[in-house]
Amino acid sequence: MKAWHISLTGVFLMISATTGSIASEKHTMPGYTEGAEVVQIKTRRDQIDSVGDVVYEQIKNTRSVRQLHMSVLVPRNDDLKPAIIYFPGGGFTTAERDKFIEMRMALAEAGFVVAAAEYRTIPDVFPAPVVDAKAAVRYLRQHAVEYGVDPKRIGVLGDSAGGWLAQMLGTTNGDKSFDKGDFLNQSSDVQAVATLYGISDLRDIGEGFPETVQQVHRSPAATEALLVNGAAFRNFAGASITDSPQKALAASPIGHLNGHKPPFLIMHGSKDSLVSPEQSAKLYKALRSGGNSADYVIVEGAEHGDNHWFQPAVINRVVDWFRQVLGSPQKMSNKPVKDLNANL
Repeated sequence: MKAWHISLTGVFLMISATTGSIASEKHTMPGYTEGAEVVQIKTRRDQIDSVGDVVYEQIKNTRSVRQLHMSVLVPRNDDLKPAIIYFPGGGFTTAERDKFIEMRMALAEAGFVVAAAEYRTIPDVFPAPVVDAKAAVRYLRQHAVEYGVDPKRIGVLGDSAGGWLAQMLGTTNGDKSFDKGDFLNQSSDVQAVATLYGISDLRDIGEGFPETVQQVHRSPAATEALLVNGAAFRNFAGASITDSPQKALAASPIGHLNGHKPPFLIMHGSKDSLVSPEQSAKLYKALRSGGNSADYVIVEGAEHGDNHWFQPAVINRVVDWFRQVLGSPQKMSNKPVKDLNANL
């Protein structure tokens, strides 16, 4: 009983000494004053640099020069990082690159360099968007050292029309006919494709929808018709997507499925009323029948681009898939990390 009393007393003395030590450390902290709260923070995440308005391509003719931009999120460390290029949707009429920040930040926090690239839309016609997207991939490879990118691990992500564009990049790996512009010594091939409610076949975007919707897609004014055939002008009265099925197929990912393809993650909402879920089902079945790797996820109850797509469950699914396919950042040297913005 006496020994137990001595041991407990020793514990009390240790606690008292530790508490006194912490109090003593507080009083020696620069700026400390009585009543200040002292907290300890463990650093578990890197800073992320945001580099906006990067010009990745210039479209030149004899009358003007048009610059195309990307925004880049770069984790501030010396890791060799896989990269993702995000292509925004917009019905082939807009390409607002700075949206979907929730997804882009989640990817950056997971260690990816994340570029978001605009591209030419209507009234420009196919293959302009694909030419631009491949230029964005080449630009990132050309500047891989600057951004800490592993040029062997570049994936693409897109939603809706941007999903169509991401699919086109994956299905046309190795096709040099779309490579135009700068940095042609760099490959435009990609190693992974994630497509959210994307378009795989321009010939029947409304497959399975009511007849009134089908009529819209048969109109010469439908955006897919404008993308493939252009707008009515002079002696050209315009053409429906069904008037030129071979051109439409050539402008569709489903028309470029020969040969090996990179891994695909295909996601679509079960209640999408703008782009038929059959678009994703068709692509998935075609890829798998060709012996390619493809994952297909149906988000129950999700509409086209609604709030379902901004939830952690969806975002984490995409991040985890890219991490699985492309791998994690690789630790390099212990050199001091420089501020990327200071060099721009």
